[in-house]
Amino acid sequence: MTMFGDGLDAAVHKAFTRPAPKTAPAQMRYLVKQLGATKAVAQMLRISQRTVERYVKDQIRKPRPDLAARLEREVKARWQPQIRARARKRAATTGGIVIDTRARLGYTAPIGTTDQDRIRHLTVALPPQYAARLFDAQEAGASERELQEIAAEALKEVYFQDGGRRAGSLEEVRFTDVEHLEFDL
Repeated sequence: MTMFGDGLDAAVHKAFTRPAPKTAPAQMRYLVKQLGATKAVAQMLRISQRTVERYVKDQIRKPRPDLAARLEREVKARWQPQIRARARKRAATTGGIVIDTRARLGYTAPIGTTDQDRIRHLTVALPPQYAARLFDAQEAGASERELQEIAAEALKEVYFQDGGRRAGSLEEVRFTDVEHLEFDL
């Protein structure tokens, strides 16, 4: 998966009011309830319909590691959709999003300025319009690189230019070699 996409998903998951099902049988029952049929779940997870039925009846309890990962990913993707939507809307309209990162940051600026890239650890609150752009791009299937560019543009405006109060001639921010990235709503 992607660092930015997974980070945005993790931030939204913190808004959940109830924990997602933990055991494989409970996860399987949840997916069957969501999709309406064991056949649909079997096709999605790339297993047999009979295997799904066994999980639902608690005849099998421990899945293979690859199946366990797929199962958990599919349950989390469908868990509490209204709360997920509400958290994204709140971040995109009023709350904004906080980015905590340790990465190599630099910028392109006119000659005579110090623009050398260096590792920085930043925790910056981004305004709601950047949260909206990040979530909209993620839902539209944007690549890791596109999400990274949106975050770099946000850091340029908020951190380097301080909302237009300084570094007005700054052209582009380079956001590379990401060591740590975490989002919070």
